[in-house]
Amino acid sequence: MEGCRNSKDYMMDVAGRVFVLGVGIDNVNLGEALKRIQEYVENGTAGLVVTANPEIVMLARKSPDFKAYLDNALMVTADGIGILIGARLLGRPIKQRVTGIDLTTALFEQAAAKKYKFYFVGAKPGVAEAAAENIRKAYPGIEIIGIQHGYFNDDSKIIDDIKIKKPDILLAALGMGKQEKWIEERVKPAGVPVSIGVGGSFDVFSGEAKRAPKWIQDAGIEWLYRLIRQPSRFWRMLQLPKFLGAIILSRLFSGK
Repeated sequence: MEGCRNSKDYMMDVAGRVFVLGVGIDNVNLGEALKRIQEYVENGTAGLVVTANPEIVMLARKSPDFKAYLDNALMVTADGIGILIGARLLGRPIKQRVTGIDLTTALFEQAAAKKYKFYFVGAKPGVAEAAAENIRKAYPGIEIIGIQHGYFNDDSKIIDDIKIKKPDILLAALGMGKQEKWIEERVKPAGVPVSIGVGGSFDVFSGEAKRAPKWIQDAGIEWLYRLIRQPSRFWRMLQLPKFLGAIILSRLFSGK
């Protein structure tokens, strides 16, 4: 049975990575995640950072190629509340939910002092530009050295521009799966120290979309807020009960 085939569902390796349905999640809080990213930038390490929700874990169970991107990632944080619940049910609690938007916002706050140079790729034409404009106003001194929308077929000019400008951190808003594939196969060889898939974050930073109020985030029901505002997300949200069902089955068949 797929749900219990991987004994790593219950393991934590020596580096502190908790395995949830075979996907390794780094047991870090926001401060620790920021410190790691600083080290990656300083060391010039080229790689992917993933903020994982249940949908990402379920995709990894279906796609060996996608799972390999997660396995090779510099860091995988627990984005969705479902990951925290799943890890707790498996007996390996994770310290904190570290979402993509929280992580990038914290990086923007540090950007001027740390001298991080950012490159934005993704979203509809004009959205990344609007996001960059708002971010520059909110965080004076931040360097956003490249902006490209996500509607491209040939990325050769984008990759050439990345190689020339040498950003420290690249944010890709191309959608789950596509952004991780593009980073791993195209951006990582270009030598960018840290690349993060940020999904719909540019829409939030640009003002195109609104994030849930803080009390909803803290209550762990941000997913419900998104569903109410975007009913079209219903079929995607079905991954959450599937994920929790797989967690329960995996625990039952392990004898835990």
